[in-house]
Amino acid sequence: METLIRPLIVIGGSLLITLIAGWLLDLLLRRVDRRHPETPLWGLLRRCRVPFQVVLCTGLLRGSYRSAGLLPEYAFYIGRILTLVTIASAAWLAVRIATAVVDSTYARYASVAQDDARVRRVRTQVTLIQRVVTAVVVVVALAAMLLTFPPMKAVGTSMLASAGVLGIVAGIAAQSSLGNLFAGLQIAFGDTVRIGDTVVVDKEWGTVEEITLTFLTVRTWDERRITMPVSYFTSKPYENWSRGGAQMTGTVFWHLDHSAPVDLMRERLQELLKEIPEWDGRGSGLAVTDTTPNTVQIRAVVTARNADDVWTVRCAVREEMLTWLVAHHPYALPRVTTSEAAAAPGIHGAQAGAAETPGAAGA
Repeated sequence: METLIRPLIVIGGSLLITLIAGWLLDLLLRRVDRRHPETPLWGLLRRCRVPFQVVLCTGLLRGSYRSAGLLPEYAFYIGRILTLVTIASAAWLAVRIATAVVDSTYARYASVAQDDARVRRVRTQVTLIQRVVTAVVVVVALAAMLLTFPPMKAVGTSMLASAGVLGIVAGIAAQSSLGNLFAGLQIAFGDTVRIGDTVVVDKEWGTVEEITLTFLTVRTWDERRITMPVSYFTSKPYENWSRGGAQMTGTVFWHLDHSAPVDLMRERLQELLKEIPEWDGRGSGLAVTDTTPNTVQIRAVVTARNADDVWTVRCAVREEMLTWLVAHHPYALPRVTTSEAAAAPGIHGAQAGAAETPGAAGA
């Protein structure tokens, strides 16, 4: 009877202590969060309740399962499983704590920062830092789990003896991966491209949606995702429209007849821009930039707060100006001349004289 009651007491007591400790921790974090609303750290730390309970429960069981006489014939395997679960849950708890600290730091900075470019820069950096910390914790946890097996200790000793050769081989084999890894760190702290930047890569326009240690995702205007290695952005040229600020200048072109009312179009452009909310009012202009035998090229310059707004302004100005020209100045639209061309004066007179003396050709 005692062999049955003692394990139940140990397991039940461990679970009870775990539940009480988790409840007390959550209660404490909620009270601290209410007293310090200026930082979201304490609210984010509440996500650590479950991994904390797993660590506590497995730790209690790991320390008392032998004295409780829990399945003594399988004591070795139970101890090994509890050790592995404890290491894994401790790594889980460490990742959750690191994530909460990083997210809290970014949220506090974003709430007080005025420069959107700096906010996106910090967001990119903290995201990559969080991924690096997660990767390091996972690697350390896996190494600790493997070292709990006695055969792995001998393997580890032999590996250390040939660490130089293995390092060279691993470096050659993982050259591309290591290049992307260092490129990701260079992007994060070199401030060349950030999450939220508007970029043009391989003639595709889009917004940087995600940056990891090895790849970068660009979301195009038509909701496609382009995944590229981060080394591309450190080895090849690309356009970053958000570098130095999100403000943009756009152009609109029309091909019209030579009789187009340019002065009236300038006045109409100012009227149109006042009716478009996306125009930021920084600047505008209209000028004749080129001419051909049949048409003239007229260019309008408009400004906006970002790439999306400048696209909207360009489309609106192009459409409204054409509508206005069709309604009030249709003569300004390009046309194809179908009348006979006027001959030069000398040629016209010679042809007329030849027509008056038809017998001259026979003579």
